[in-house]
Amino acid sequence: MPPAQAPLRVDLGHASQAGPRPRNEDYAAGVTPAGEELESKGILAAVADGVGGHANGREASEYCVRSLLADYYATPDTWATAHALDKLIVALNRWLYSHSRRAKETAGMATTLSALVLRGRRYVTAHVGDTRIYRWREGPAEQLTCLTSDHVWAHPELNNVLARAVGLDEQLTVDYGDGDLAEGDVFLIASDGVWGALDEARLARLLGTALQVSADDCASALVDAALSAGSHDNATALVVRIVALPPDGLRDSLARVQALVLPPALKPGQQLDGLEVVETLHQSRVTLLYRVRTVEAPTQEFVLKTLRPDTDAADAAALAHEEWLSRRITSADFPQIIPWPARRHLYYLMSWHAGATLGRHLQQGRRFTVAEAADLAARTLKALAVLHRLAIIHRDIKPDNVHLGADGRLRLLDLGVAASDGHDAATLFNEINNPGTPSYMAPELFAHNVHNGTPASANEVSDLYAVGVTLYELLTRKYPYGEIEPFQNPRFGDPVPPTRYRPDIPDWLESILLKAVARAPKDRFETAEEFLLALERGAQRPLRVARRTPLLQRDPRLALKLLAGGSLALNLLLLFLLLARRL
Repeated sequence: MPPAQAPLRVDLGHASQAGPRPRNEDYAAGVTPAGEELESKGILAAVADGVGGHANGREASEYCVRSLLADYYATPDTWATAHALDKLIVALNRWLYSHSRRAKETAGMATTLSALVLRGRRYVTAHVGDTRIYRWREGPAEQLTCLTSDHVWAHPELNNVLARAVGLDEQLTVDYGDGDLAEGDVFLIASDGVWGALDEARLARLLGTALQVSADDCASALVDAALSAGSHDNATALVVRIVALPPDGLRDSLARVQALVLPPALKPGQQLDGLEVVETLHQSRVTLLYRVRTVEAPTQEFVLKTLRPDTDAADAAALAHEEWLSRRITSADFPQIIPWPARRHLYYLMSWHAGATLGRHLQQGRRFTVAEAADLAARTLKALAVLHRLAIIHRDIKPDNVHLGADGRLRLLDLGVAASDGHDAATLFNEINNPGTPSYMAPELFAHNVHNGTPASANEVSDLYAVGVTLYELLTRKYPYGEIEPFQNPRFGDPVPPTRYRPDIPDWLESILLKAVARAPKDRFETAEEFLLALERGAQRPLRVARRTPLLQRDPRLALKLLAGGSLALNLLLLFLLLARRL
């Protein structure tokens, strides 16, 4: 196996003093995890400067920093860093805003907040208020850069008035930034009691000492210098120096997987890394799936997914990304990744489950009852909700990717084209397959069905559309807009009511189906939970859905042409009647 790569290493320190103020309402802290947590989430540091008087400013700043540092590491690994920070900071704002209005003592309680995440070879900043984040970089021309902008209003009598702070208003907008790291970079997160008393030249000189002294000593020197310079506020400085960076790559794990040797095409009975091939399960243009068992314990069976021998590095990266996503899904509604220490080739193992996909059941002629189909759709939605909570879009929901096990459990398969906002995967490697199967793809994913000719990106709503088409097919063996072949440019009118193919479908279920596969995204279900609730309510609270779209919405150009034609015909008729009357 390739050797383990060196992780990100930093020196982090902070100092904080009340200065001339009776209380210190600043709060600073950082987390430097190790192992998988360092790789997936990175290092987080934050400084907050509380406002509101009495002890409430300190309460606000400490609560925000402590909560952010604790909750950030509990967010899904598949979330992008800025997305995770935004979810947490907006939630903190709601809590503080509500809490500050419960009593007179807490009125106006709020806090500034500046946070820095270091992950891999990049950094992300999150900022609200007038604390600041600086970066000092050594080089031929030493450079101090302020990475944040103050959110303040100029005031004739006061120094500055905060225009934005956590807890100040019901709605909050957070500033985010990002950039590349370099070894030797020194970051400073400082309250206004530090940066307001020291000019940038002195800040730069003091930060440059972090290369010779510890980050704690550097932070203490900054605070002491600010107070000596006459700072009238609490003075807090948090310093982070980049000691060593990990190697380039989306993830160390991706680099390790891509360095493995691609196995040859295998046949039943052949062995690989202590595994024996039982049968070939599936072959696509790029991928191969085998059912395998361990040589030492033949009763243990797994699914091995690998690539065809003629694939390239981009396909290997995509397979590694798929494995990374799958590892982070621990729900029983999905096959589980099996660690295999003996792995020496490019593949990954999943749990094996006897049974068949819903597509196979349809091929074998199985006729699903209305109750069975509705139940399968509900279980598919529950599994899909797990993905969406992890910010993963499946992009290829269809009967062939929904497995009904012999144990009765339904499982979603194949994350080969899944998308996650946790990484810019699309810019780093090609997808293994085309993103989706045409007959299950929502109309907005086809370029010619949108006004600017640019197809929309797949999202939760397009995943739910695919669930609707799957349910429609289970009941009717048809597609709501007909079968769509690859490279076809389909036109979408109104979906065919499923009762045309199967009259025993109840009205309430037909309404759900028509809403699920509506042409316009705004007319569909927005979340898996909403779709699921409609199925669970059933006939008790049926949906009201228009069976036909008005012509003006369905084809505005045709509607205008017909209107113009009707107007012309009416004018000609009036002209004819006028001439006839004169004669």
